[in-house]
Amino acid sequence: MQAAVPGPRHSFVETPEHMTPEEAQKLYASIGVHERRIAPPRLIASDLCIAAAESLLAELGWSRDSVEVLVLVTQGPDYLLPATACLIQKRLGLPNSCAAFDVNLGCSGFAYGAWIVSQLLSGSEGKRALLLCGDVSTRLLHPDDRATRPLFGDAGTATAFEKSPDAAPIHVVLGTDGGGGRHISIKAGGLRHNLVEALRRTPEENAALYKDAHLHLNGPEVFSFTLRAVPALMREVLEYTGLTIEQFDVFVMHQANKFILEHLRKKTGIPAEKFVIDLHDFGNTSSASIPLAICDKLAGTVAETAQRAALVGFGVGWSWGAVVTELGPMLRPRVIEVADDVETLAL
Repeated sequence: MQAAVPGPRHSFVETPEHMTPEEAQKLYASIGVHERRIAPPRLIASDLCIAAAESLLAELGWSRDSVEVLVLVTQGPDYLLPATACLIQKRLGLPNSCAAFDVNLGCSGFAYGAWIVSQLLSGSEGKRALLLCGDVSTRLLHPDDRATRPLFGDAGTATAFEKSPDAAPIHVVLGTDGGGGRHISIKAGGLRHNLVEALRRTPEENAALYKDAHLHLNGPEVFSFTLRAVPALMREVLEYTGLTIEQFDVFVMHQANKFILEHLRKKTGIPAEKFVIDLHDFGNTSSASIPLAICDKLAGTVAETAQRAALVGFGVGWSWGAVVTELGPMLRPRVIEVADDVETLAL
């Protein structure tokens, strides 16, 4: 497992964005984000995921021809079409026999992606797969949105899966409620509100469309959904696996914000020493947040010992998912910084 983040660090506490230092400190105390990584204009999610994958493949010593499945989880594709995973397959030099496709999910994306990859490997002759998760969410924020701009950061991750008869079982619980879709959304850009037809609209309609092309996040609704869905998800996980909280070594949830995570920890009865919070240096990185937290906070532990872990994602959709598995011993996870001049590719 590897995570890639843009090199530049942006601290909104030290250099507040459209707020006083006092307001910035108050917000930091709530969301737990001191600085974020913001991708420069030429870098997007695929570039960060490729940097993570290149590093991971090199350290594993895997032949490119041995990778049979590539799944990309992102809500920031290079283009509406073709699928970004197809372009990544070519850039990584993976074989033409490799199955490659995109999954359009955000906060729950790592849990869904891990389930998809494990199912593909268990039901086929394939032995190796790559799961890439990443978003450049900062590119989607409205310049005047003071509530969400300090929260989100950019990252891309790569996780390698290899089928083994000796592997511990993976337990997965997933769920969806599309009734909450409007609460975290970008309305413009798809075919329902097509940006291509801008010349046919009035200036007022295009101004509204510009606003709808940025991320909309209804904070109170997100908080209400989280406290409703995640404790129920954890109860289902414990019932399904027959395990107790005490039998887990670590819980890594989607890094939404510190306020939400602390409420979830208390509501689910998870001890603080088993609960990972990794927002201070990276912010909320969407589908990359769980593997990034593992790379940043658990690298030494999972490199040496097996850890029974619950990996829990929740958010945009609404969608949610939990993966119960053993992490480690494994190649030591790392967080790498991507330089602005890294090679990119456009059609």
